[in-house]
Amino acid sequence: MSDASRIVLGRITGAHGIQGEVKLQSFTADPEAIAGYGPLDSSAGGTLTIRSLKPLKGVLRARLDGVNDRNAAEALKGVELSIDRDRLPEPDEDEVYHADLIGLAAHDVDGKLVGEVVAVLDFGAGELLELKLPDQKSTVLVPFNVNSVPQIDLDAGRLTIDPPEGLLD
Repeated sequence: MSDASRIVLGRITGAHGIQGEVKLQSFTADPEAIAGYGPLDSSAGGTLTIRSLKPLKGVLRARLDGVNDRNAAEALKGVELSIDRDRLPEPDEDEVYHADLIGLAAHDVDGKLVGEVVAVLDFGAGELLELKLPDQKSTVLVPFNVNSVPQIDLDAGRLTIDPPEGLLD
């Protein structure tokens, strides 16, 4: 399983304009809530604080403390912003943090091992689980919804999938 003590809340996807603003992909349930966590740890080292946010075509336009020009903003492309898990509220009974899914064994409804969750993706049409298949280099994407993933058991380190017909053939 992934490092459960750290939760990635967002990723800087590029620069916006010439005054140091960045495009920010937020992974929080309410995308603009990312600014409410205070200083965020940067995967490039140090911390970054969000001063302001505005919606921008599927991402957020953010102004960060200490980032005042396009060159500084461009240097942050790909940087992940995270916090210690203990700064987050406990998820509700029917909720789970994506970080907790990484590394879970995926079994089909008959109990057969299908693979391991290596990523949770969202390209805009709904969340997907990326599964690494045993003894293969390839991965498959399974819709992450109650129909395709009817059971998650974090304590056991596994989830059950009921993929659409033909997906695993």
